Amino acid sequence: MATRDSRTLQVSIERDWHAAYDFTSDPLNLPKWASGLATGLQKFGDEWLADGPTGKLRIRFSPPNDYGVLDHWVVTETGEEVYAPMRVIPNNNGCEVSFTLFRMPEMNDGKFAEDAAWVLRDLKALKAVLETPET
Repeated sequence: MATRDSRTLQVSIERDWHAAYDFTSDPLNLPKWASGLATGLQKFGDEWLADGPTGKLRIRFSPPNDYGVLDHWVVTETGEEVYAPMRVIPNNNGCEVSFTLFRMPEMNDGKFAEDAAWVLRDLKALKAVLETPET
């Protein structure tokens, strides 16, 4: 089994990493920054349901932790599970937020680039929200 192509995208955020983690780890805050998972979000047992760009999604999040791990698993309507590793790490008085995007087996170069651009837009939206004083 070969490894998949991947791309790790990141943004620097002028916000204490604990505050950034607390905000980002709360699924109820997704509509404020994660455009691909933000619509129709509701809790269902240990998972969350959302309306994604290609249909209904089920999402599981890593449990709260002291390490800045924000991994999540997205299950599509077809049952395909997509692992999405995400981290918040300290950087002096601010932090770095990173997201690793894996290329899915059927994904061509154009779609992979499009998905990477989408993730980066969402990370920039997260940065904007977290750097706003009232957040």
